[in-house]
Amino acid sequence: MNFSATSDLKEIRNLVNQELLNFVANENKYLNEIGSELGPVAMAMERFLLDSGKRLRPLFAYIGFLGTGTKPSVEILRAAAALELIHVCALMHDDVMDASDTRRGAPSIHKAFEAMHIEKKLSGSADQFGISAAILLGDLALVWSAKMLHQSGISGDTLIRALPMYDEMRVELMAGQYLDIYEQALATQSVERSLKVARYKSGKYTIERPLHFGAALGGANQELMKTYSDYGLPLGEAFQLRDDILGIFGNPQETGKPAGDDLREGKRTVLLAMVMELADSSQKAEINSALGNQNLELAQVNKVREIFESTGALSQVENLISTLISSAQSALEHGEIEPLAKVALEQLLTIATQRTL
Repeated sequence: MNFSATSDLKEIRNLVNQELLNFVANENKYLNEIGSELGPVAMAMERFLLDSGKRLRPLFAYIGFLGTGTKPSVEILRAAAALELIHVCALMHDDVMDASDTRRGAPSIHKAFEAMHIEKKLSGSADQFGISAAILLGDLALVWSAKMLHQSGISGDTLIRALPMYDEMRVELMAGQYLDIYEQALATQSVERSLKVARYKSGKYTIERPLHFGAALGGANQELMKTYSDYGLPLGEAFQLRDDILGIFGNPQETGKPAGDDLREGKRTVLLAMVMELADSSQKAEINSALGNQNLELAQVNKVREIFESTGALSQVENLISTLISSAQSALEHGEIEPLAKVALEQLLTIATQRTL
C-alpha cells in the first residue's frame, strides 16, 4: 500500500485488522508458553478483538496523522491500531459494570468464563470467576495497547510527542466510566450531567483524543489540534447520542444486544433525561418500572419506545445530533487540514453517527 496516497477507510481498516492479527498472534503465543491454562484467555482475547468492530479510534488516529501532511508509514499505522486495544479494555469492563450478558451477539467475556467454570466443574462461585476473568482480560488489553504502541517501530521522538495524548485518552476514559456508574447510582435525570458523561465516556476517547494522538504523531501545530477539537468534540457527543438511541431502538441483529438493553441496565442517558422532562406522571411511572428491570419483555420495551416518540424526546435528541454534526462540519470547512484527510473526516461524520462502514 502507498501510505502517502490513500485515505480509503475500508483499506485502512483492513490494514489495521492485519496489524492487530499479527500482534495478538504473537502475544497469544507467549501466553500459551506461560501455561496451557491460559489457552482460554488467548482464545477469548483473539475472538473478542478480531470478530468485529469498526476500528473507529485507529481510523481517526490515522486520518488525524494524514491531516498533518506528514508522510505515513506502516509504523504509524501500527501505532494507531494500538488504540483499538484501549477500546477492547473499555468494552470488557463495561459489560461487567452493566451486568450485560452479550456483546456483538455472543456471550460477554464474564459470561463466557462463567460458563467455562460451570463446564469444567471448578470450585467456588462461577459468577465471581467470570467477573474476575473479565477484569483481568480488560486489564491485559490495556497493557497490550501500550506494548503495541511501544513496539510499533516509530521513533523515540515521535513516541514522546504522542504519549501525552495517549495518556489523556486513557485517563478521560476511566473518568468517564466512573461518571457513568455514579450517575446511575444517583438516578440522575439531568440533560446537562448526562451530556458530560457522554462527552467523557465516549466522545473524547472515540474521536477527539485519537485525532490528537494522530496529529501528535505527525508533529501538528496547536491550530490543527484546535480544529480537531472543534470537529471531534461535537461529533463525539453526537456519536454517543446515537448510541443512546440504539440502546433503546436498535435492532438486536445489528447491535448484538437485546432490544431495549439500556432500559434493563438502567442507563442514565441524555435521551432518558429528555423524556423525563417531557413525560406526564403515568408515562414516568411506565418508564421507571422498566428501568433496571432485568426481566423486561419486548412488549414493555415497545410501550416505553412509544413514550420516547410521543413526547418528542426522540425527535429532540435527533435534532441535537444534527446540530452537533453541523458544528463538526463547520470546523472542517474553516480549519487547515490536508485535503486527503478532510475528505476522510467528512466520510467519518456519517460513519460515526449512522454506524456504517
